[in-house]
Amino acid sequence: MAIYTDIAAEVWAGRKGTVPPGVRFETKYVADVTITRVHVTQDGLARRRGRYSTIDMPSFAYIDDRNEHYIGALAHEIKNYLPPTGDILVVGLGNDHITADALGPAVCGRILVTRHIPIERDERDILHLRGVSAFCPGIEGKTGLSAGETVKSVVSAVRPAAVLCIDSLFTSSPEHLGCTVQITDTGLCPGGEERKRIDTALLGVPTVCMGVPTVMDAGDLCHSRHRLVVTPKEIDYIISRAAGVLSLAINKALQQDLSVGELNFLTS
Repeated sequence: MAIYTDIAAEVWAGRKGTVPPGVRFETKYVADVTITRVHVTQDGLARRRGRYSTIDMPSFAYIDDRNEHYIGALAHEIKNYLPPTGDILVVGLGNDHITADALGPAVCGRILVTRHIPIERDERDILHLRGVSAFCPGIEGKTGLSAGETVKSVVSAVRPAAVLCIDSLFTSSPEHLGCTVQITDTGLCPGGEERKRIDTALLGVPTVCMGVPTVMDAGDLCHSRHRLVVTPKEIDYIISRAAGVLSLAINKALQQDLSVGELNFLTS
C-alpha cells in the first residue's frame, strides 16, 4: 500500500533528472530556507495540473514565530499566488479540538480582518488596507455541512477576488513534519476525500491553499497491517508557532504597507 502525501514535491523526490514530461522543477535557496516550485502542465499525472510551492525551513517547534526572514520568504511566495487587488477571504479548515488538525483555525484566528472597516468614508484607503475577511467552517461531523458547501455559500455572499484556505497536511517523509509549508492553486480535499475538493471550479474564484504537514502514515514504515497515523511529539509547539508564522506571512502578503511589528501588534 502506497504511503499517502499531500506534498507534490515528494511525488518526484530524488527524480529531478527523470521526472515525466509535463512536470517542471525549480529550486531556490534563501539562507536556511529552500523553496521548491513544481509546475504540472499536463493532466493525467500523479498531481493535478497547476502550481505547487514547497517551502522548507527549520522545525516550527524551535523557531521564533515573529522571525522576519521566515515570514518574508512565505509572504513573497503567497503574494505570487494571489491577485494583486481585490478582497481576500481566508478560510481556516480543520478541527480545533484535535491538535494536529487545528492549524487552519489557529491561523484564521490571527488574521488581520479589514472588510468591516467602512469604505464610504475612505478609512480603508487612508490606512492602505486591503479588504480581508476570515472564517472557519468547522467540521462536517458537528455542523452537518461539508466545508465546501459552507465556503461556497460564504463566497457567494462576500464575492472576494480570491480565497486562501489553510489546513493541516499529510506527508510521506518524516523530514517534512512540522517544518514545511506547501502552497498550491489546485485546491485541497478535506479529510482526503476527492469528492469534497475545494478549488476554483467549486468556488468560482481563484482558490489558493496552503498548509503544514503535521501527520504522516507510518503503516508501511512500521511493517504494520494497520494504518498508523503519527504526529511529532512537539505538535503543540508546531501548531502554535506555525500559526504565528503563517498568519503574519499572510497578513504581510495582503497588507504590504505594514511592517511585521505593526501586524504583530494589531493581531496580538
